[in-house]
Amino acid sequence: MTAATVETPAAPVLGRPGIGATVSQTLSMAWRQMVRIKHNPFELVDLSLSPIMFLLLFVYVFGGQMAGSTSDYLQYVLGGLIAQNAIFLTMYTGTGINADLRKGVYDRFRSLPIARSAPLAGKIFADMFKQVWSIVIMVGLGLLMGFELRSIGYALLATLVLVVFALAISWVSVLMGVVADSEEKVQIYAFVIIMPLTFTSSAFVDINTMPGFMQAWAKVNPVTHLADAMRGLLSYGPIAEPLMWTFVWAAVIFAVTAPLAMRAYKRKMV
Repeated sequence: MTAATVETPAAPVLGRPGIGATVSQTLSMAWRQMVRIKHNPFELVDLSLSPIMFLLLFVYVFGGQMAGSTSDYLQYVLGGLIAQNAIFLTMYTGTGINADLRKGVYDRFRSLPIARSAPLAGKIFADMFKQVWSIVIMVGLGLLMGFELRSIGYALLATLVLVVFALAISWVSVLMGVVADSEEKVQIYAFVIIMPLTFTSSAFVDINTMPGFMQAWAKVNPVTHLADAMRGLLSYGPIAEPLMWTFVWAAVIFAVTAPLAMRAYKRKMV
């Protein structure tokens, strides 16, 4: 008499999540980041104080020297300060990812049946709330200081443009957050990149006042195009050309850094 053999069905193999599932998982991860603000409201205080101090200091300390009057300089510099602040805020994306990686948070995510890009993309999308919060703070304070806003519609468009550019450049911060071995190094790498970019642009001064060799760089600097786009949409100046180059730079930055960040992240998770 032979024993009957019972065939055990093979466990189903989970494939890669589809586009709809990936989007849903990314939004879930973004909500996870947003909930953290509820438990640590000091983050919003920090996000509010920095842009306020920068705006007050630049306008009332440098305004008279730069433009002859603080009111004229306010009209010029607000767009540039918004651009600079947006780029600085992306640094928090990298430091946050680096901290979660070192604490093993992403190791737990790896055991879940979710898209590998969802935790990173979720962190980036959540940080876009911080971008919107900061631009509202800066424009609101600017209005109290006497800034003449072009229109509400253009201000909303400026916010959208800023978020698109910030989404792209956030992947630079993600890449640094993945490859660096500490939050301090992420901050060092970020400052080495951000400081030259912002101060060799039209964010704070007319690039025509710079030496010739620096003007050549400032004219192609992505921060110059972003600052000019913000300035045109919020106050005065051309819009079409700086807007076009802002989107071009956003596309190039995303196309180069997003794949590199995902590749580094996958290697880190092996």
